[in-house]
Amino acid sequence: MKRILTIAGSDSGGGAGIQADLKAITLLGGYGMSVLTALTAQNTLGVQAIHEVPASFVAKQIDSVLSDIGVDAIKTGMLLNAEIIEVVAKKIKQYEVEIVVVDPVMVSKSGAPLLRKDARKALIKQLIPLAQVVTPNLFEASLLTGTEVNSLDSMREATVQIWGMGAKNVVVKGGHLQGKAIDTLYDGANFAEIEGPRIKTKNTHGTGCTFASAIATLLARGESMPDAVRKAKDFISMAIRFGLNIGKGTGPTNPSAFVLNEMERYQVVQELKKAVEVLIQRKPGHLIPEVSSNLGYALPYATGVQDVAAFPGRIVRLKDSVAVFGGPEFGASGHIANIILTVMRFDPEYCSAMNIRYSEEMVAQLERKGFLVGHFDRRDEPKKLKEREGSSLEWGVGEVLKKMKRVPDFIYDEGDVGKEPMIRVLGTNPMEVVDKIMKAEGSKQ
Repeated sequence: MKRILTIAGSDSGGGAGIQADLKAITLLGGYGMSVLTALTAQNTLGVQAIHEVPASFVAKQIDSVLSDIGVDAIKTGMLLNAEIIEVVAKKIKQYEVEIVVVDPVMVSKSGAPLLRKDARKALIKQLIPLAQVVTPNLFEASLLTGTEVNSLDSMREATVQIWGMGAKNVVVKGGHLQGKAIDTLYDGANFAEIEGPRIKTKNTHGTGCTFASAIATLLARGESMPDAVRKAKDFISMAIRFGLNIGKGTGPTNPSAFVLNEMERYQVVQELKKAVEVLIQRKPGHLIPEVSSNLGYALPYATGVQDVAAFPGRIVRLKDSVAVFGGPEFGASGHIANIILTVMRFDPEYCSAMNIRYSEEMVAQLERKGFLVGHFDRRDEPKKLKEREGSSLEWGVGEVLKKMKRVPDFIYDEGDVGKEPMIRVLGTNPMEVVDKIMKAEGSKQ
């Protein structure tokens, strides 16, 4: 296990600083260690107070860790003053640490200063030359270079300038630009642009800390610089997308999302297998539409079709029963995935769906049995959407959710030219979906 030391301030709210660093390091398989440079009284609303740690005690902490446990990579964050920067630089040289990720933290999300103005020179002269990579955001890059960094071109120029200060690599983060979130990586010879999705959320506390800690951990594990930055970008993008809506201000990111998604893959497949076995035993062949059916189940933090498992070749009718052509696979069905992803945007708990044959008798029976049933009319679909392959279901399901303001058990439509009428069954997991189908049929599990 690789040993990663974070040298930074403490965030009592748990969203940034040492706390965020240790979460990211642990989730990516590293052994996290910490040296505190400052204590902050902090929450989602801002920084209320800062208690400085004496530079001599920062040195003692570093000696305690490195003289005994050792280190494979160091990540620095909030260093506060020139004295601490000098101590950190001295210790990096003394212990000959090669992988050093410098996150030049200067101001908190709420605007509180986290690095004194007179310490910037020390950062530039003493610490940046020791860095394997420096990871400033646009504001920090502007302060380091003395020029406004507010475009992709100026980001490239800033990476060159900061590289000229002695860093082996520079990543200028473009999260605050308009459009796609693009980071620029420069190694002294080549530029690389790492693109990520633009995510609309207020819960971004701790993004810089988490990103830099992820890079440090991945570099310690032997990843190349471009791969480490790209994987760290994926890691933080998912953490931002599924940020935690806690507190009254800027909520924290959710670094657990990436790892929990990966951990759930096996379980998702197993749940689908169990559910389809029940279907095979109960013989609901008459419920399979002409275009066949499918049963899907999404990872808890699904972002696209690749995160939704279903059955390749669909679920087909076999006399009175059903059959599948193989085990479930991720990305196997765009249609069922789009339904599930649309519902999950409304309520993340609803991760599973199946389509079954439509009939007026079936809809009437569902309503008699007390199920919540929604309906959309394909004829109301905007023409532009009709022309786009695969968008109809997303539109129709979305319209039902907006109108009902809750997730129904079933959603049906009566078809259109070239479109078979259909009923979709929604649930939090595949067994719940199958259970609804069986109850609708009058069968008991």
